[in-house]
Amino acid sequence: MRAVLFLFLFMLAGFNTLKSQIVDDILGDESMFYAETKQVNQFFRRFNNEEGPDGVRYYKRDKEYHNPVSRKKYLEMLFDSRNGALTESIRNLFIEDIVNADTNLFLNFHTNGWFAEVKTRFVYKGNETPVTFFLELEQENMGYKWVITNVYFEPYAEIFVDQKIDSTKFLHPLSHEIDFMNLIRVFNDQKYIDNYTIKSFQADFLTLFLYEFKQGYFQFKYVEDLKFHFFQIPGWYFEVEQFVRADYNSGWLISKLTKISEEEKSILLKYIYHN
Repeated sequence: MRAVLFLFLFMLAGFNTLKSQIVDDILGDESMFYAETKQVNQFFRRFNNEEGPDGVRYYKRDKEYHNPVSRKKYLEMLFDSRNGALTESIRNLFIEDIVNADTNLFLNFHTNGWFAEVKTRFVYKGNETPVTFFLELEQENMGYKWVITNVYFEPYAEIFVDQKIDSTKFLHPLSHEIDFMNLIRVFNDQKYIDNYTIKSFQADFLTLFLYEFKQGYFQFKYVEDLKFHFFQIPGWYFEVEQFVRADYNSGWLISKLTKISEEEKSILLKYIYHN
């Protein structure tokens, strides 16, 4: 497990370094360089108004630190301006909810309510295939680390696809009286094995992936894409993705935004995790 964690820390670092090099090559204007939100940590600082447009950090003693007036202007710069779905009305509603004097909401890097979605490519039993991982920060001793919390692999989904329950497929309640000798019928009935499990059973893709990874069935190729899901602002959900372009509106920006209820949050999480 620890080996898999280190593998992902390494490949995420390489992925971000490569993108930063690309940005440095295409941006010649220094003002555009400062305008770009180059790091995810920087996105947090800019969202909270803990850093100025010139990249200089604000601290609690600075008058601009968490200043609601300048923060309101700065938040507007953190949206993907080329996304027509991010209308002015929804942006303004979101920003008003955040800087409202009664709420004054901030993002916190070290608390839950946000996680990474990492799309990768592996060779699986000889064929190159996509595998999606979900990672969260976990506290350990005096620090934090990224850990894999979930995985989506389409072939697994095909294996564990929901089946209609066949009422004729069951173990008789008196099976124990014959020493469960009728288990032979269960294990000869490969297609309907799910019918003999507890109703609450759910396939754990991560456990299966770790087992097959240790067996050598998976060989890592590269990270294909990365984005972050945020639920830290009550009543809202947004995604953050990196946009590499020669533009003032570049770097890590909000790419999706929607107002949601607690019930809708549960539905959305199932959709994200492919549950």
